[in-house]
Amino acid sequence: MATGKLAKLDGHPSLISDRVKRVSPSGIRKFFDLLSSMEGVISLGVGEPDYATPWHICEAAIYSIEKGSTMYTSNLGMPELRQELSKYLQQSYGLNYNPDSELLITVGVSEALDLAMRAIINPNDEVIMTDPCYVSYDACTILAGGIPIRVPTSEEDEFEVNATDIKARITQKTKAILLGYPANPTGAVMPRESLKRIADLALHHNLFIISDEIYARLVYGIDHTCLATLMATKDGTILLGGFSKSYAMTGWRIGYAAANEEIIAAMTKIHQYSIMSAPTMSQIAAIEALRANDDYVREMVTDYNRRRLIMVNGLRDIGLSCFEPKGAFYAFPSIKSTGMTSDEFAEQLLVEKKVAVVPGNAFGRCGEGYIRCCYATSLQEIEEALERIRSFVEKHT
Repeated sequence: MATGKLAKLDGHPSLISDRVKRVSPSGIRKFFDLLSSMEGVISLGVGEPDYATPWHICEAAIYSIEKGSTMYTSNLGMPELRQELSKYLQQSYGLNYNPDSELLITVGVSEALDLAMRAIINPNDEVIMTDPCYVSYDACTILAGGIPIRVPTSEEDEFEVNATDIKARITQKTKAILLGYPANPTGAVMPRESLKRIADLALHHNLFIISDEIYARLVYGIDHTCLATLMATKDGTILLGGFSKSYAMTGWRIGYAAANEEIIAAMTKIHQYSIMSAPTMSQIAAIEALRANDDYVREMVTDYNRRRLIMVNGLRDIGLSCFEPKGAFYAFPSIKSTGMTSDEFAEQLLVEKKVAVVPGNAFGRCGEGYIRCCYATSLQEIEEALERIRSFVEKHT
């Protein structure tokens, strides 16, 4: 009998899946582990609004609990939520998704991405994505059996990816192009004409486009282009979105996928076995978010814009080159002038000055030499963090 440890079985030299072994631990979470053991830290690392969820949204969820609405919903999500979401996509972008078959409510956009990958990827299919990009893109591809193919982007090109570079990486194994704009970690936003060239490329090569648009409403001085509006057909597009960022609802874990009926059916098949349904009270909160006046969203974006300019100008004044983000709530300054690696800068800044940022290489090789700074925190903390970073940079240069 085994005593205390799992014995390795004959013919099974490893207890852990090869796919899981290929996935690196999140470079973001490593710093949060350090953060949890320190006092007086200003965090520019957490990618979530510092706003509380508006009370009318919370109240709708609380009232639903009081009424006993705590049961499972349809696997697809509550019909009322899908209907409201269908209206929202039509009014916002002119897109028509059947609420009964072309929309799926998920546990955040993270689950939606995971489902999309597992629904379409066969072993060794290739998925083209940008570098840098959000940390989950690589992992979800690998765990679905696919191979991530990175396309470098640069500060000089405002971290936009172009169709020519994508085309150069298309092979017979390519299955999909995965894009996330407005972008985490860079704050880049793709111009409509550039997205159109990528959409045309995908159609020509019969590739899926998975478009993560969780930050769609967080843009500054420009319009967001929903990629699905550029496709001649919904068949090749999987649109992902959610409520976490725009409605300050990160902990509610509520997102969605919009695609044609066949894709949604495949994603739902996985969802029903692994999750069943998104939390009922979170779905009711999302219904309220879509139905109610959303002036507070615009007010939040206006406030973020103010913080964005202070953050970017402050970093530049310190002497750190910083592309001006046009969306999301991140600045991505270069720290190459210090001679430190991204990890060294982030670790030493945390230890010496108690400011938490995320090393850029957590998002890909092209993120080396950068750090991600989230400005979805109070203006007072941003200004104090900038002073601490100034002192740190002056000391180390």
